Amino acid sequence: MKTLYLVGGTMGVGKSTVCQILKRRLPDSVFLDGDWCWDAHPFQVTEETKSMVMENICFLLNQFLRCTVYENVIFCWVMHEQGIIDDILGNISLKNCKVRNISLVCDEETLKARLGKDIDKGIRTEDAVLRSVLRLSLYGVLETEKIDTKGKTAEAVAKEILAAEIH
Repeated sequence: MKTLYLVGGTMGVGKSTVCQILKRRLPDSVFLDGDWCWDAHPFQVTEETKSMVMENICFLLNQFLRCTVYENVIFCWVMHEQGIIDDILGNISLKNCKVRNISLVCDEETLKARLGKDIDKGIRTEDAVLRSVLRLSLYGVLETEKIDTKGKTAEAVAKEILAAEIH
């Protein structure tokens, strides 16, 4: 049986870093970051581009789930609304597949500190802070496992995800 890991969380919470660690620690794994399906300049959010990114994500996830060499498929994206998660799950084949639906969360202070480091490195712009902070509260109502990343390294968060797999 395959496992699909859906890892959501607001920008700066540590999704991509944690998923890269999971990819290395899980056997026969592949990782897709939803941002890779929508990396454009200028970045434009329209009905057309939102539809396109969902189609891209679902197509790639289906390809990975169909491929016999992958046992673990890891996907991360902001996924701040239950409808986004439901749309993805409703448009991929989950035959012989277990889903781990996880939201990474932290407090506002931790998030601002992490985003500040990214801004200093030129990875993100200042406007990311407000957008990310505003989404924090949305994760509490999602039908997901919540993992608080405050005070934890990405390695510790990945270990927590893997430890839950054993139980």
